[in-house]
Amino acid sequence: MAIIINIDVMLAKRKMSVTELADRVGITMANLSILKNGKAKAVRLSTLEAICKALDCQPGDLLEYRSDENGGD
Repeated sequence: MAIIINIDVMLAKRKMSVTELADRVGITMANLSILKNGKAKAVRLSTLEAICKALDCQPGDLLEYRSDENGGD
């Protein structure tokens, strides 16, 4: 996938644990882990908003686009 999720980076910058973020956002550790590890197929905008609020950041701080190296789909 060409979309990279940088939740780990923001957690480190904010000195916050994954458990604390999950509690603040109101999602399970399992779902946060799926998102954090780039395994999620989609993310609700309300969840993205809650994560941004909890981490005091912008969506662009969490999401990064990288083009495929091989140029194919």
